[in-house]
Amino acid sequence: MKAKTARRTIPKVGLNPRVKFWLELEGERVFCPGVCQILQAVDETGSIKEAAARIGRSYRFVWGQLKQAEQAFGEPLVDARVGGREEKRSSVTPVGRSLMNDFLSLRKKIFALVDAEFASRFTTRQPCRKC
Repeated sequence: MKAKTARRTIPKVGLNPRVKFWLELEGERVFCPGVCQILQAVDETGSIKEAAARIGRSYRFVWGQLKQAEQAFGEPLVDARVGGREEKRSSVTPVGRSLMNDFLSLRKKIFALVDAEFASRFTTRQPCRKC
């Protein structure tokens, strides 16, 4: 017979579980929320330069992050066309889109699992108003 785990009553004020999630290849981080955010911004703006501005990073930083991820995966994640008159000169490749969507989906499921586990192990209560 399995012993029941004692549930702890904790103050609800600001206590939440947090998880950091990224993808590694041979022990090296190759895809993280930051790279995913870059891909989302490129997808929305159609420009690496505008994507960098949108997320508050330099163009050089964003370009470097994309190149590192592309080197790790051995495939382009963004198709960037220099110059031209089109409004959207850069687009997320099918590989980049798949990584972005799968990463976001998996991240959401992991967070939901952590939240459910946290809720099953801790009973939250409102803080004492007299304290």
